[in-house]
Amino acid sequence: MAGIVAIIGRPNAGKSSLFNRLTGRRDAIVDDMPGVTRDRLYGECEHRGKNFYVIDTGGIFGEDTAFSAGIKTHVDEAVRECDVIIFMLDGRDGVTSSDEEIADFIRKASGDSKPVIVAMNKLDDPKHDDFINDAYALGFENVLGLSALHKRGIDELLDLVAELLPEDDEDFAHDDNEIRLVIAGKPNVGKSSLLNKITNSERSLVSPIAGTTRDPVDMSVNIDGQQFRIVDTAGLRRRAKFDGDLEYYSFVRTLAAVDRSDIALLLMDAREPCTDQDKKIAAHVVQKGKGIIFILNKWDLVQVGVRSEELGVKSTKKSPDNIADKLIKKIRDDMPFLTYAPIVFASALNGRGIGKIISTVMTVDANRRKRIPTNLLNRLMRDVLAFDRLPSDKRGRGLKVYYCSQADALPPTFIFFVNSPELVNSSFENHVKNKLRELEDFTGTPLRTFWRGKERD
Repeated sequence: MAGIVAIIGRPNAGKSSLFNRLTGRRDAIVDDMPGVTRDRLYGECEHRGKNFYVIDTGGIFGEDTAFSAGIKTHVDEAVRECDVIIFMLDGRDGVTSSDEEIADFIRKASGDSKPVIVAMNKLDDPKHDDFINDAYALGFENVLGLSALHKRGIDELLDLVAELLPEDDEDFAHDDNEIRLVIAGKPNVGKSSLLNKITNSERSLVSPIAGTTRDPVDMSVNIDGQQFRIVDTAGLRRRAKFDGDLEYYSFVRTLAAVDRSDIALLLMDAREPCTDQDKKIAAHVVQKGKGIIFILNKWDLVQVGVRSEELGVKSTKKSPDNIADKLIKKIRDDMPFLTYAPIVFASALNGRGIGKIISTVMTVDANRRKRIPTNLLNRLMRDVLAFDRLPSDKRGRGLKVYYCSQADALPPTFIFFVNSPELVNSSFENHVKNKLRELEDFTGTPLRTFWRGKERD
């Protein structure tokens, strides 16, 4: 699983600046006023082949505010749950009494079991590097100076983080003959029940209380000669509704579980499909290039006589009240970027649809591995593009597609050689993907397209 790196320190030490620098984003608010960051932000980072999530936390042991107690609780959980701690200091102030308190706090919360990097920030000029020696007094082995603002020392910090992150669990080692599934969805939609039903076990705790599963549970199972590794994840919900810090970290670890999967089984309650959180999960799965299957669980609870309006779908006098068809239409309308995802109606309670889930997984896995021969691809693409109006710019210069090839599978990836890649817009790219799907069955898998410039001979 991808590791978690937590950035902690007193207010205004530069934690958010470092977070933005490591993740290459501007999600964390940077302000000179201490205490601006109160909640935790997460972002993804990769260095030297190591993928990890970075957590930005609020400042602690600064001036007491109405948020101080809550921030300390958040940071305490961050220290307990992360794999590596970056302890930020303000290099202009040196080591303060608040820094010494934080050092003691880290040792008590982690039990001295977590690697700690003391990062003395705001050392913009090498002439200030002598201040780094003061940080060794805090009692931690790994100390370095940096300037998050000027990118000084960032590479050295990343090298050290990559070295200290734990190696991947051998249980998660990739096996080409094994299909890795992740069961994802918001709390209390039946993920643990589905895992138990598929594997014919009671490994996951099943409870009507939302959020019962805190940590991912994985297991290997052989079904009809095919080996599967299935990960049951803690439920995802909107950050504003997190019940506690454990659930926050379950959310981050769920994202990591999706990253390591081949196919995601996105469970939705058939009585409440297509919530905002379902869309966010689906978007993350697509972004990572994973296969996806929608599973409408608890179908046994949807009685024949239930009104469509009760499920969030509209019924008209001119059409029969076919709940299944209307639910499918709702999903397609609400998530138009995933019209290729198969939909399975199931009940983890009575086992309905379990066989269909497995057969659909096998189909999606095969589709993710498909390759189209280059000569066939170019001939077919030439035919389907011949009658389409290609994009052009304001000067009247039109896009020309010379040829294309499939560069990879898992997921299927195509490279198009064109005269000017900048002419390709999202509408045309989506159009091409739809045409590719007409050429071959890519149900359940996203397609990736890249556009490269090439002067025609």
